[in-house]
Amino acid sequence: MKANDRFYFELGKNSDGKLAMKVHEYQAKEILRARGVPVPRGSACFTVDEAMAAATDLAGDRWVVKSQIHAGGRGKGGGVRVVDSLEGVREAAEAMLGMMLVTHQTGPEGQQVNRLLVEEGVEIARELYVGLVIDRSSQRVVVMVSSEGGTEIEEVAATHPEKIFKKFVDPKIGLTEPEAVEMMAQLDLDPPQAAEGGRFLRLLFEAFWETDASLAEINPLVITADDGVIALDAKFNFDDNALFRHPDIVAMRDTDEEDPAELEASAVGLSYIALDGNIGCLVNGAGLAMATMDIIKLYGAEPANFLDVGGGATTDQVTEAFKIMLRNPDLKAILVNIFGGIMRCDVLAEGLVQAAQEVKLEIPLVVRLEGTNVERGREILEKSGLDMITATTMADAAEKVVAATGN
Repeated sequence: MKANDRFYFELGKNSDGKLAMKVHEYQAKEILRARGVPVPRGSACFTVDEAMAAATDLAGDRWVVKSQIHAGGRGKGGGVRVVDSLEGVREAAEAMLGMMLVTHQTGPEGQQVNRLLVEEGVEIARELYVGLVIDRSSQRVVVMVSSEGGTEIEEVAATHPEKIFKKFVDPKIGLTEPEAVEMMAQLDLDPPQAAEGGRFLRLLFEAFWETDASLAEINPLVITADDGVIALDAKFNFDDNALFRHPDIVAMRDTDEEDPAELEASAVGLSYIALDGNIGCLVNGAGLAMATMDIIKLYGAEPANFLDVGGGATTDQVTEAFKIMLRNPDLKAILVNIFGGIMRCDVLAEGLVQAAQEVKLEIPLVVRLEGTNVERGREILEKSGLDMITATTMADAAEKVVAATGN
């Protein structure tokens, strides 16, 4: 995975920089189940009583109680329990509902658990990995499979890249049966298992394609004791640009799982993702935003956010962008990096001046403009009377903003 692709993969963004909609595991499995993809029997639960009723309906002698949050690593954080009694289901549900679950993807503050998935136990013979994601360079869906199920795919890529097999799928043809079976056979499955696994892959690909998904991850995909193939876990992200075609998926949105600042930004047409650094970034265009974050890191600092204002930002949008960034208590400086193509630099400069005056900006602001009417834009900034630091190149801007933070 290239650096930018990894950013999109980990933070749930589409390749155009816009937020991708996420769903819970139980919702992902509902989508798969409706399309014939094998998943364990189970029910979503919001109370302890619902969890008990679900386990009773499932019957059997083993259940899995799984917290439902939009983050991976739930098992390591105590958010997944395998129990062998109804009393065990009750204890697990009581412990999980309302807990602040901390994983490597939630940050130290954790995420509150408000819903559970209670599933039947599955006899596991082998754990595999399957993932589908959009590859921007080839403009195709890439299907990835690995024998290292249950392990983070980034860890496998770093330590055993030879154990990841990829197939770039021709969109005119789709994933064919021979291709799917061949991929599964590479995981040392016997012919019947490879055939069943190939069928699973094709059904998963169809679900991915039909729902305009931007990511699907089945980790682990398990071979059962009776040679069945079943999705023990499931993760789906969906392209926001295509959600108008899928009102059923839109209805699954859980805004309690989303960052309030990201929701606020989305409401005014901005693409915003909070990060861990202290330099705010306001940029037009996802590619330029990625390059801006990269060059900040190159000069020894860390970006505080990804923020794409698009190609036609208004003064109101720029003002809201400043307000959102300034809610971060760790923010020490802001870098505005604009290439004026459709957006004229003089219009943008006027918007920046008005926005900075309205929010009463009290931290260093570095501005780099380039493109249409750039000289007029720079003149507006210089005559504004505001304490702005102007830059001519990206390197100049990065050096100045990092210096302004005292790093």
